Amino acid sequence: MTVLVLGDGILATELVKQTGWRFISRKKNKIDITQPGSYSSLIKGYDVIVNCIAYTDTYSIDKQKHWDVNYKGVADLVKLCNVQRSKLVHISTDYIYANSESEATEESIPQPIPTWYGHTKMLGDAHVQLAADRYLICRESHKPYPFAHKQAWSNQYTNGDYVPVIADLIIQLINKNAEGVYNVGTETKTWFNHTKQEFSTMPCTRPEQAPADVTMNLTKLKNALRGTDK
Repeated sequence: MTVLVLGDGILATELVKQTGWRFISRKKNKIDITQPGSYSSLIKGYDVIVNCIAYTDTYSIDKQKHWDVNYKGVADLVKLCNVQRSKLVHISTDYIYANSESEATEESIPQPIPTWYGHTKMLGDAHVQLAADRYLICRESHKPYPFAHKQAWSNQYTNGDYVPVIADLIIQLINKNAEGVYNVGTETKTWFNHTKQEFSTMPCTRPEQAPADVTMNLTKLKNALRGTDK
């Protein structure tokens, strides 16, 4: 199985670090996800394409940039993957569940954070599910390791984890040829509880616009990694 990673952020970098998979960098290769012609020839011949490219400025009001990268760019990539019969692994976000129930499952109705980021990430997910011939969507959140801040939110509950941990879970799903939508994460926590012992962080309160609960049910993930029924 040949795998190609798109992107040069911390998750894409960690996936490549742990596996040695080939990658395309937006900076080095000068690709633009909104311009399929800038990368279409570079992704040919791979069994799996891992899309780590997104516009992640969560509270930006730049509607067009969110739309172009998180939806239109994804739709173009789906077409290319279908033509060359590659499976698309699409990296999504737990903020899809910002206004859904606690411990949302993959079958829960996505009610994302009410920003252009949340709206377009949800649309991107939906388009992959509707149009991709073969796909794996990973809904997750990650932070750099070592943790980069002196303070951490004490009142947002999440299944997010450090980027090496999340990358390892995604790699396992890819290697097991998982398909469909998966919540990807670890035990429920706050970022303060997760970081205070190792990094001596101090508690701080999340901004009002940030969701209080983006917890996800991880049963499907655990069953897949154990090799049992989904």
